[in-house]
Amino acid sequence: MKISTTATLSILALATTCQSWSTPHTTAFKTRSSSVVSRSTALFSAVEESAAATYADPSRYLSDHPNNNVPPHIAALVGKGLHTKPDHPIGIIRKKIQEYFASLPQDYIIYDAEDPIVTTQQCFDALRINPDHPGRSPSDTYYISDTTLLRTHTSAHQSEHLRSGADCFLCAGDVYRRDEIDSSHYPAFHQLEGVRLFPEDEMKGADGLKGEEWTASPECKAIGEDLKSTLEGLMDTLFGETEKRWSEDYFPFTTPSYELEIMYQGEWLEVLGCGVVHEEVLDMADRGDRRGWAFGLGLERLCMILFEIPDIRLFWTEDERFHSQFKAGSITKFNSYSKYPPVYKDIAFWIPEGFVENDFFEMARGIAGDIVERMELIDEFTNPKKGKTSKCYRITYRSMDRSLTNEEVDALQDELRDSAGEDLGVEVR
Repeated sequence: MKISTTATLSILALATTCQSWSTPHTTAFKTRSSSVVSRSTALFSAVEESAAATYADPSRYLSDHPNNNVPPHIAALVGKGLHTKPDHPIGIIRKKIQEYFASLPQDYIIYDAEDPIVTTQQCFDALRINPDHPGRSPSDTYYISDTTLLRTHTSAHQSEHLRSGADCFLCAGDVYRRDEIDSSHYPAFHQLEGVRLFPEDEMKGADGLKGEEWTASPECKAIGEDLKSTLEGLMDTLFGETEKRWSEDYFPFTTPSYELEIMYQGEWLEVLGCGVVHEEVLDMADRGDRRGWAFGLGLERLCMILFEIPDIRLFWTEDERFHSQFKAGSITKFNSYSKYPPVYKDIAFWIPEGFVENDFFEMARGIAGDIVERMELIDEFTNPKKGKTSKCYRITYRSMDRSLTNEEVDALQDELRDSAGEDLGVEVR
């Protein structure tokens, strides 16, 4: 089969599962010839490096625009290109997924180097995500202006690829979202999604069908069965043959929609979301004459399971003790090297109307960076006389590289208390 590699220098997973899913230059190569693959891979790596260098400029994301809420610590993460590094766990898993799809009969175009700055039209409107959806809130999303943002999912590029004429493609990249703070959540992470449109002659029987007539049709059922079979094969490739189960789900951009879980080491693990691409999404991408499926998965989640990496912050470390443990093409168990003790600090305050936890979490990240390991709500009560609600959070500070002193943590905690009072309007107790 043939696989095309595309990189662009311009331009499935909301919540904790998968939301959804420009390019002027395309280089195609056939996987049958190792010499051709080698040359194309070298070219692609060069393009990826060029893209990463372009994107690794914090000034692209920081501005005085009144709606810009991208903090410096987030701008500094953009352009790292972890998913394109052959010896990084995220790059290793991305490559294995792409190799699996290269073994299938269809020709999949690979998009790996797209601009993380997208428009609200790309990220939300083209995917049927309503203006009042919580995922569009500045408390969830990093806005550069009122119409541009750091993509919250790789689905933001889906309509562009469909409109360009792509029928089958994979899209991987870094995405950004304000979130809680613990060992499995980080404001920057990586997604990979895939889309396949079916040949028109296979869907002739569904011509003109809309809504429930379409979803009840044999053609829609056939797409769903192909989707499930394809993704079950992917899971067997990554995890070995394992028990799987499907459940119905909801995404604005697919219908019907599904969630896949696998049995791994004695427990059920949610691994991805997927579905039949919604007719309206295809119509808006000028592909209303076609039908197909789409899926999205989080690369960090798969890596944490397969490599047994306990803390999502480790993916971003530059510590050689981490990177020396991984080699391209191999899945090996991570050996922990950090034995440094945690430091616990509590902070309690009366919250004002409209208080949003993610704003508080983002403030802590901006002040203390990655030494904030966890922020947990440990107490909440409402005083009936005052009509006010108090929240108490326990903050776990821990560095993966050194021991922290009480003095430096106290200084960070004091700064957080002051900033929360001044900028979030809380009344520290």
